[in-house]
Amino acid sequence: MTLIDIGANLAHDSFDADRDAVLDRARKAGVSTIVVTGSCVDSARKALALARAHPGFLYATAGLHPHHAARLDDVMLKALRDLLLAPETVASGEMGLDFFRDFSPRPAQESAFQRQLEMAANIGKPVFLHQRDAHARFLPILKEQLDRLPAAMVHCFTGTRAELRDYLDLGLYIGITGWICDERRGQHLKECVLDIPPERLMLETDAPYLLPRNLRPKPASRRNEPMHLTAVLAAVANALGRSIEEIAAATTATARGFFRLG
Repeated sequence: MTLIDIGANLAHDSFDADRDAVLDRARKAGVSTIVVTGSCVDSARKALALARAHPGFLYATAGLHPHHAARLDDVMLKALRDLLLAPETVASGEMGLDFFRDFSPRPAQESAFQRQLEMAANIGKPVFLHQRDAHARFLPILKEQLDRLPAAMVHCFTGTRAELRDYLDLGLYIGITGWICDERRGQHLKECVLDIPPERLMLETDAPYLLPRNLRPKPASRRNEPMHLTAVLAAVANALGRSIEEIAAATTATARGFFRLG
């Protein structure tokens, strides 16, 4: 059994002291491939460096998270473009809208989202999307470029079933994290995953965030890492009433196709 973690923030400084050990634990847990999220120019550069240091195991994305959208200018956009052109960079993003935190003004978020979508379409790479409490604005902006994009996926989906249906109707892919393991906030995802076709479903940890709450024994640290993708897999398989081997095979095939992995 092999797994692909399609979203892990391995460039995060919480991994600086033991990143090699984290990768070794991931391999031993059956995680054969990890896509390292780039959410700003600095983290995207680090993600690309990691991908080049671990060919065939790590890949990178390059984008500007909506939290940083107010910083986007032409110089930064060119730097992101250069990173996207690298063969090890397999998607544009993390990009999108976050009206829950509003760390950047909403007009700046919308402009950054539009500019990154256009760049991804021109380069021809799929997009790795973030949306929180911004569904009504997210959809029309995405639709402007969707026909020009090779593929698009909503990363770390935590929304409603109605939002999910909108995404699926547009042909989007869906990433499920350890949120589904949260008995307080994630129970609705056990029903949502029933609606996701196998060929559109992918698994991710979003490490170091979203540590699955149902891990036993409970880890001493609250830092999440890719080896815990197995907990996400088990929760999804249980919700679907299918074997973990079947879900592992299906999500791995979907991820390989989406990111065009060798």
